[in-house]
Amino acid sequence: MLRAILAWVERRRVIRRQWREDARHLVRLHGPTAYYEAQRLAARSRAIDDGRFLHWAKVAAEVARIEPSAEMDIDVVRSIVDRELRHRGPQSDPKR
Repeated sequence: MLRAILAWVERRRVIRRQWREDARHLVRLHGPTAYYEAQRLAARSRAIDDGRFLHWAKVAAEVARIEPSAEMDIDVVRSIVDRELRHRGPQSDPKR
């Protein structure tokens, strides 16, 4: 039982490490707009249903935590999400 718990804890550490690495990478590439890029990636993941939405949402939260100059305007985020959903969202799949 202890082995299973330790394995679960280690998997969670790996997942959290990946969030942090992706957040740092976005900050290096995009600077103050890294939060918007993470939100765009989250919206794209949600639109195409690739199973990575929560990952990118956590990356966006991590960007907000580590980058003091990150721009975080909710209206900009809404427009990013609308754009991604419009281009890749449910209306592009007639079955949905």
